[in-house]
Amino acid sequence: MPATPDSVLRAWFDGLWNRGDEDTINRLMHPDGLIHGLPTPDGQPIRGRQNFKPFYQAFRSAFPGIAVEVQQVVTQGAKAVAYLRVTGAHTGSGLDIPATGRRIEIYGFAMCLVAEGQVVEAWNCFDFLGMYKQLGADLAMPPTRTAG
Repeated sequence: MPATPDSVLRAWFDGLWNRGDEDTINRLMHPDGLIHGLPTPDGQPIRGRQNFKPFYQAFRSAFPGIAVEVQQVVTQGAKAVAYLRVTGAHTGSGLDIPATGRRIEIYGFAMCLVAEGQVVEAWNCFDFLGMYKQLGADLAMPPTRTAG
């Protein structure tokens, strides 16, 4: 049976994030796949497996027991979007923040375009600000303007 966008998306989160099988990247991501919406040093999308692997390794080392629960998936043609719950304990320093031991729980969406059983492009929208707050990071918000 051919892979569907739904099955590829579910296999990605289960294999890569829940089971920690890094080879999932080689199997399910197109070699030149484009990933949008993840926190990167330059704020740019990640292109290609080789550029995604360092992001994965850093995030995984910060949260070695990370769990991603697929709450719901909606598909349309070659695209699938999932609503996800992410939990884990911050026991490593992969995010350039010393391990806090704190637990996180965030929610988000991931949409992917699938061709021939691989993710060609993906868009992510997760509550990373909420995650950093749960870790106790000192995040300065821009000053608010007062009417004057």
